[in-house]
Amino acid sequence: MPAARGLKVGIPVSLTGRFQTQGEQALAGLQAWAEDANAAGGIVVGRLGTSLPVSVVHYDDAGSQTQVRQVTERLVDHDHVDLLMGPYSGVLARAAARVAEGHGMLLWNQGGASNDVYVRGNRWVVGILTPASEYLSGLLPMVREQDPEADTLAILRASTGEFPRSVTSGVERSARELGFRVVLQYEYDSSQTDFSEIVGLVQKERPHVLVAVGRIENDLGFAEDLAKISPDVGAVAVVATPIRQFRDALGAEAEGFLGPSQWEPGADNPEDYGPSSREVLESLRRWRLGEPGKGFDPDYPMVQAYAAGLVAQRCVEVAGTLESAALRETAGALDFSTFYGRFKIDAETGRQIGRSVVIVQWQGGRKVVVWPPERNPAPLRCPWRGAGP
Repeated sequence: MPAARGLKVGIPVSLTGRFQTQGEQALAGLQAWAEDANAAGGIVVGRLGTSLPVSVVHYDDAGSQTQVRQVTERLVDHDHVDLLMGPYSGVLARAAARVAEGHGMLLWNQGGASNDVYVRGNRWVVGILTPASEYLSGLLPMVREQDPEADTLAILRASTGEFPRSVTSGVERSARELGFRVVLQYEYDSSQTDFSEIVGLVQKERPHVLVAVGRIENDLGFAEDLAKISPDVGAVAVVATPIRQFRDALGAEAEGFLGPSQWEPGADNPEDYGPSSREVLESLRRWRLGEPGKGFDPDYPMVQAYAAGLVAQRCVEVAGTLESAALRETAGALDFSTFYGRFKIDAETGRQIGRSVVIVQWQGGRKVVVWPPERNPAPLRCPWRGAGP
């Protein structure tokens, strides 16, 4: 049980390594939530008969599976954190989940969307994110709605890692249901930096829909090479499209690209617990990273880490305890909504089933929501560029 000092929340974060940007953002989001919780009087733990102030303990995982295991062990064994948040990225989340499993400690998975986080016997995981297999579930229906004749699909993905396979498995399922033909399916090594040859294959096939997913650096490199040639493609979805790095890398060439986003400020999720989207954005502004500028466009790692803190807080309040077994049972029974969307998990696996991603597109220099229909989206602009297929 927590000492008089308060409630400690631990998180492994990539403050160096290939996930550094996302790790810094996730830490800022969690710290913003903790500050807001403390400003409201702390977190009520009913069985203790008191409210506890929140502190955040973190260590650099350097984007390494070995290091994430080490620092997760340290958070549990040395720091005795009361709540354990997962790191950014599916591969790191799986590594942390195995440590949590060994200790019977609940892991609030705020940064790993890969489906296999939930299928490897990790009983002590609560998913905050929509699983990767559902990232682009609306893409083909959206394109078909605009163009009933659209029926060809190209899929490009990195050959390593579960995340690309998870994302494309959902697209492939949708393709079978809607009668799309896969005219190009290409796997590349994740170390690849020159995508001009692959773009040539895309140009040859001229698919109605193109889906590309790899590591962030893969997505950026492919999108840059694709933009240089601008092949005749109907719709182009690159998973990294919504993040700030994508726009920074491509500039005006980001125009027309589609991608899945776990959350957007304009998504207007109704909440029955916690602050509104506007209030959360105000909090995140205080923890904003990078150079000052006009406006504020938070990346999803900040937002989902804040949401994870909020979900854990709600479960603690309902359970009245910080014991992992009780929190896991409570999380499996709850169904509520925050600014981030609906929270409901599969009680058996811990996988998130209550919420869905939105699909965004860069239009006129702005990122706009184009799917799903109930979010009052902007019209899809398709073909992507040129005359289309």
